[in-house]
Amino acid sequence: METITVDQFLDATGLLCPEPVMMLHAQVRKMQVGDVLHVKATDPSTERDIPKFCTFLGHELISQSHQGQVYEYYIRKGSV
Repeated sequence: METITVDQFLDATGLLCPEPVMMLHAQVRKMQVGDVLHVKATDPSTERDIPKFCTFLGHELISQSHQGQVYEYYIRKGSV
């Protein structure tokens, strides 16, 4: 497996929709183009919301996974 270099981390565990995506949006705004954000969440709706967020705003969803009730995402900021 390829090693992903992470520039920022967002812990959205324990938060429910729409808070994880709102926090994600605020965090991405602070990042530089090309930076990678690691997001950890416990809300199952993030499986739907975070990929849509990335597609809509032009960010790359490098990977997503979940184990038990923890969902993890690696997102590279696009040029938006």
